Amino acid sequence: MHSNGLFLKDVAGFLGLYYTGLAIMNAIAAIVFWQKTKQPGWAAVWSVFSVVMLVLASLALAGTAELVPSLPMSARKLVNTLSGPVLYTLGTTALLTVLFIFRKFFVQPMVAWTILNGMLLVMGLSMADENFSSIVMKADNVPIVGLVFLLAFFTWLATSQAVVNDERIKQGLPPMEKLADEKVLVWPDLVYTELICMVAVSAFLLLWAIFLQAPLEEPASSVKTPNPSKAPWYFLGLQEMLVYFDPWYAGVVLPSLVVFGLMALPYLDFNKKGNGYYSIEERKFSYLVYQFGFFELWITLIILGTFLRGPNWNFFGPFEYWSPYKVEVLNNFDLPQMFWVTLLDRPLPVASAGSSGLVQAGTILLREAPGLVLMGIYLVVLPPLLAVTIFRKFYAQMGFIRYMVMSNLMLLMLTLPLKMILRWTVNLKYIVSIPEISLNF
Repeated sequence: MHSNGLFLKDVAGFLGLYYTGLAIMNAIAAIVFWQKTKQPGWAAVWSVFSVVMLVLASLALAGTAELVPSLPMSARKLVNTLSGPVLYTLGTTALLTVLFIFRKFFVQPMVAWTILNGMLLVMGLSMADENFSSIVMKADNVPIVGLVFLLAFFTWLATSQAVVNDERIKQGLPPMEKLADEKVLVWPDLVYTELICMVAVSAFLLLWAIFLQAPLEEPASSVKTPNPSKAPWYFLGLQEMLVYFDPWYAGVVLPSLVVFGLMALPYLDFNKKGNGYYSIEERKFSYLVYQFGFFELWITLIILGTFLRGPNWNFFGPFEYWSPYKVEVLNNFDLPQMFWVTLLDRPLPVASAGSSGLVQAGTILLREAPGLVLMGIYLVVLPPLLAVTIFRKFYAQMGFIRYMVMSNLMLLMLTLPLKMILRWTVNLKYIVSIPEISLNF
């Protein structure tokens, strides 16, 4: 199901206003570049871009479906193909890696402004597709789209300040925060600022409520459940975890480890630099762990659950019709089954009827031996191995207890992406599966 004439006529007015807004935004930017920053070249570039946006707005408002600009069908099919779970996860990881390595380039205001306009233009062209528009313009999802752009902006702002501070520290200069160390009174300065922000946000929410209908649905019914049935956006990460882990682990253990890890950070962190100012070079390890944990293991899961998970919790591309009849046959296997049946061509060890509890326990341990050995190597052998190789400096500075707590928390955090990739690639369901006591991992 793709864009049709009737849909394009309905969305043409919105797209016209959308492109007009982009034109006004870039016209203001061109004026700033001309008068404030004395950059006539960039002012000319964004003036031309503003004119192009006005042309797109006029085409959208013309009322003819054929004139509404949209992404080529080949580009939509390519995006749908690249939106599979494995490519999505590896792609977002690669993107974060590139942004980190070349952060000095991407934090430049002109580069960031170019990327922002490119994203907004692609989104406008994509909204001419009925399938994409039905997802992005859904009342539930509009705030999430806005949050994605706000998160990108504030991440860029913090990274740009950190890059500036790192350059100043290399030159022997104090960070920028030390230059603006003047105290500000709570009353009246802070209170007035908060009051103005409260009034502005209240006015914004009032306009939001007028122009965007509340996503109210029919009364809940036990005989009719939504398909897909999704948690609120801030719980979609947890809902995605439930696909790969048992509820006791995804809903209890992992969130508890996150809380425990945050509580333990002040006691584990031995680096006293970077307190009170933005810096990456002075706290590179902490920065990378946080960025990976926050963006890759939370934000990307929210985006995946919001825009790529459709009926029956199947994966759908951004331009793919959410058909409730889509069926994907997945034959998931546990690691013991892969080891004993597939690899050794033997049946799973099973205790005979009437065996004692000790014999049954031994049989279970034998059956789950491959997974238990693998988890033992991962959680017991790997930390000391890392302590004498990659993390030698951390072990020397942190000591045995702090290092073991830090390394195990980090390894447990990595179990999520590893388990997700194993499920998608080799259909691995559980590494250790003991249904006798409801213990699966």
